[in-house]
Amino acid sequence: RKVESIDEDAAIQVRAEMGLIPDTTLILQVGSGFRVKGVDRALKAVAALPKSTLEKCHYLLIGQDNPNRYLRMARKLGIAKRFSVLPGRDDIPRYLAAADLLLHPAYSESAGYVLIEATIAGLPVLTTATCGYAFHIESAGSGLVCGNPFEQSRLNSNLASMLANLDGADWS
Repeated sequence: RKVESIDEDAAIQVRAEMGLIPDTTLILQVGSGFRVKGVDRALKAVAALPKSTLEKCHYLLIGQDNPNRYLRMARKLGIAKRFSVLPGRDDIPRYLAAADLLLHPAYSESAGYVLIEATIAGLPVLTTATCGYAFHIESAGSGLVCGNPFEQSRLNSNLASMLANLDGADWS
């Protein structure tokens, strides 16, 4: 994915602040109300990645909510070292620039502005059809949408496929 020099500087800075090595694949999720946003679904999908892919990934969640349940879940799934949570913030564009993929498997979402923000930033999006703006992802060709009814196995395979094809796919 090509980014502007300002975005590239922000991306390098964010990754350095997080202590990530340069070739780490950064999966980003943004949103408050972690239960409704499908953080449990995201954690399961990350944990289901092939080991060789998982070893190169980091899943970052940004939003307002109590993360303790999800930190425990990450430990149980064996991915705690590959998962970070930051409180809500006003510099999300920096994180969009630093990320390789936006993961947003919400149970319900009336709109989902972050899907549009990610698309504008050139970031591939993996979301669910229950997000009001999911149709924009399909029409823009900026990622994949898991249909209804939701199937965890479909999210898992879509995430693995998208990560395997980040360099070759044209999601923008």
